[in-house]
Amino acid sequence: MAIALRIFHWIVTIGLIVVVILQPGRSAGLGIIGGGAESLMGRKKKGLDALFSKLTVYLAIAFMATSIALAVVGR
Repeated sequence: MAIALRIFHWIVTIGLIVVVILQPGRSAGLGIIGGGAESLMGRKKKGLDALFSKLTVYLAIAFMATSIALAVVGR
């Protein structure tokens, strides 16, 4: 059980790293005028940007869950 959990944890970890690296940079929208206007207007994410955002959230939740599970199993 512990070995399967560790393997799944490594897969989730590598997936999280890859998804974060593949996300487009946000430096263009960090300006005071540009970034504020986009966030006030409710700019929606489209295409791969939305997919990467959702994948990041799901993989981060899976990473935390497997980390906690490994800590409990390791006792």
